[in-house]
Amino acid sequence: MTECLLRIRDLSLRFGGIVALDRVSFDIEQGQICGLIGPNGAGKTTLFNCLSRLYTSDSGDITFAGMPLLAVPRHRVAALGIGRTFQNLALFRTMSVRRNILVGAHCCTHSGFLSDALRLPRVQAEERDLARRTEDLIGMLGLESVAGLSVDELPFGTRKRVELARALASQPRLLLLDEPAGGLNHEEVDQLRALIAAIRDQFGVTILLVEHHMNLVMRISDRVVALDFGRKIAEGSPAEVQKHPEVIQAYLGGA
Repeated sequence: MTECLLRIRDLSLRFGGIVALDRVSFDIEQGQICGLIGPNGAGKTTLFNCLSRLYTSDSGDITFAGMPLLAVPRHRVAALGIGRTFQNLALFRTMSVRRNILVGAHCCTHSGFLSDALRLPRVQAEERDLARRTEDLIGMLGLESVAGLSVDELPFGTRKRVELARALASQPRLLLLDEPAGGLNHEEVDQLRALIAAIRDQFGVTILLVEHHMNLVMRISDRVVALDFGRKIAEGSPAEVQKHPEVIQAYLGGA
């Protein structure tokens, strides 16, 4: 039986009189790619921010790998095994590609201030491991030619790959991808689809994907969850969700 990695139960959140999430519940199994769709304002990014502990829900529960996530301080979420990208890129623009990726691996280090200051053998071994991991990701995401450049010298599509590499550097069990196809052309979207599939297969990572690009979501996802006005309106295989009347009405523009 496949392990349930993420369980969301009756998650609700209001901002004043606005209902951002309304008793949302669904599960994601280990190794799945789950697409999260819905029109603007449906609650997708709000849900991501609850999973990242940037927001605290009013009610409901989130369980990650059997652990109550809402009891985890937000600064420990990455170390717990949850990585994410952002709809608006959150990179250090004046730092090099390589340094940005290394920052993502920082949460996996176990040395303290004293051992770092004394340059103990454990610290040096840790640094070599992080450097190897960084170079592997640079190669996998095709960033070799720009690894020494600062991020602000790069085109938007390349910056997207840098942020993805940084998220993977923390060795997450769950990867939250927030609009990874935003701003990409058709060729880049197709390359992204292949890359997401390769990441899942190579690293065994579970992926929750928020995306407006419906063709990408339906081609890459094992399951799809649809939100509208903070409420879950459909869940199932891509084919099932595409045919759901409420999804057609709310998101695909049907009658």
